[in-house]
Amino acid sequence: MRSPARQIGLLIKGALGRHARGPTSPVFSMRSFWGLMSAYWLSESWREAWGLTFAILVLTALSAQASVWFAVTSGELINRIAYFHHPTAPTTPTALLTTAATLAAIAVMRDVCFTAVRHFFSTTLHRKWREWLDRRFNEALLDTNHTHFHLQQMGSEASGSAVPAPDNVDQRVQESIKGMTGGAIGLAMGIAGVVLSLGFVGSKLIEMSSDVRGLEFLGSYGSACLAFLAVAIYVPLNTIIAAKLGGVLQRLSVRMQWAEGSYRAELNTLLHRSLHVAVLHGERAQKVINKRRYFDIDQTWASLNRVTAGYMGFELVHNFLGSRIVAYAPGLLPYMDNKVSLQHYVTGAELATALINECSWFIHVMPDIATLRANARRITDLAKAIETVQRPEEFYAQTGLYEFQYTKQDPALGLTVDGIGLLHAGADLPFLTADRLQFLPGEWTLVVGDSGSGKTSLIKAINGLWAHGRGMVAMPRHVRGLYAAQDVKLQAVSLKDLVCLPDSSDDYPDTRVAAALHKAGLGEFIEDLSKDGRNGQSWDLLLSGGQKQKLVLARILLLRPGLLFLDEATSALDIEAVHAFHQAIKDHCPDATVIAVMHDVSPIRSASGVDFFDSVLIIEKGIAEKIPITAWRQTVES
Repeated sequence: MRSPARQIGLLIKGALGRHARGPTSPVFSMRSFWGLMSAYWLSESWREAWGLTFAILVLTALSAQASVWFAVTSGELINRIAYFHHPTAPTTPTALLTTAATLAAIAVMRDVCFTAVRHFFSTTLHRKWREWLDRRFNEALLDTNHTHFHLQQMGSEASGSAVPAPDNVDQRVQESIKGMTGGAIGLAMGIAGVVLSLGFVGSKLIEMSSDVRGLEFLGSYGSACLAFLAVAIYVPLNTIIAAKLGGVLQRLSVRMQWAEGSYRAELNTLLHRSLHVAVLHGERAQKVINKRRYFDIDQTWASLNRVTAGYMGFELVHNFLGSRIVAYAPGLLPYMDNKVSLQHYVTGAELATALINECSWFIHVMPDIATLRANARRITDLAKAIETVQRPEEFYAQTGLYEFQYTKQDPALGLTVDGIGLLHAGADLPFLTADRLQFLPGEWTLVVGDSGSGKTSLIKAINGLWAHGRGMVAMPRHVRGLYAAQDVKLQAVSLKDLVCLPDSSDDYPDTRVAAALHKAGLGEFIEDLSKDGRNGQSWDLLLSGGQKQKLVLARILLLRPGLLFLDEATSALDIEAVHAFHQAIKDHCPDATVIAVMHDVSPIRSASGVDFFDSVLIIEKGIAEKIPITAWRQTVES
């Protein structure tokens, strides 16, 4: 357990680090809801964002004004229909048709010219905003800090409670961003519509207002005040109810996203381990796991359906009462007292209906708001996690000791590892220690030890990819390093890109890449340098395990690294190919420092019987000790 003084020291160190370093990731400003909402409009793309926003606001204003025109013309049409058989001043068919045509033209203009065009601009803004956010999160995840790797690390506190990485990062970056941006734009458009409708529709209601019996002190504003009062009581009351139901919907939406993501993650994991499941005939066990995962989805979905159905019924009742009773009630007294005409009464009711509909927008979209808040929370949580792992010492200190120091030194000194101690999360005692290890330029070191002794962990720690422990690692300055792991996973890019990684393929001519492939024993693929695969399959699926490791050899021969880590990098090759692998490195990278983990040490000599390795790093009983290859041979033989 860490002492209270040490915990306080870590907190102070973290606070000072945050203050001193400031923003460290492209999503730093998106760790809060409003920061996430405003980041795009305050970014380098602000002209694009504000231009589309202004166009949407203008079209929303025009749509609100068209609603006023529609209400006035609707009242006029009803009045002309009512007076069609009037004995003294009947409505002529021409006047009736003209009014109907005007009403239709207003509807077409509002729905096509204003609403549809606004939809185009809003969907364009949605597309642009989502693309910007997607790019920012990808930049944050795929930075030189290996943020994507750190996020996937999981630990366990001393208490035993798990501290997992953010679940389903893919779902957060894709579905949550898409849903959040669409929901936020719709919400903003709704708010703008409410404000503009209050202005346009409200002013028209005041203009058409008349006095009301019993409210003479209000003068000619009586009916308008009644309409506003009805809306002010009816809409907020129902909005409170909708907010309560929306809170339930939000919690269920978050739960549903988690359940869906958990099930999808399990299916993705199955696809990656399908061979092992098939070998073990583990389909029955997998069915149980899948059934358990889907049970969460089904139960949450059932609860969500019940609440959604109840909300739908509430919304329908709200719409009916608002448009047929609340909207028509305020103008009924003036109409009954014969102070306003039928046209005037219907127009006022239509205006009140428009006002109720606009102000009730929050009720109509409360389920969407709940989803928006759920999506935004998942995105801001991811942004917080990304920002946290920009400081690995603080991130890993949550689940264990992290006191690694990484420096650079004179290349003539090679690589130095001093006072290393590797721990598992929540543990107090290291499972691997080493006082001082020196790897000189051009020296080849073989790492041996029992399975689970920490060979790979040591390699990861040297490369800054281990979570817990202590020690100092001094890398040779201006020397390129390359880490070749046992399990080779190839990205879906061209063959030339794969050989040139991490450099750009434009940095190397095809002839050099082809020569590297030929030396690595992959000459048959030289004609496919520019292709992403063959017959619709990527190179990751086409190449065997041995061919993938030869591809890594081609990369080594092309890039000529000065520091090379081989972690079971030849495990899929036969003895002859292993000899060729090491001999090619000896011939073309003669000054490279090589640290290699191997389980089968039989092919550690060249074909002429000369040792490839100069020294052996033995890991035994949790201690790493480096000795000359000759001393190790004597120990093994004795």
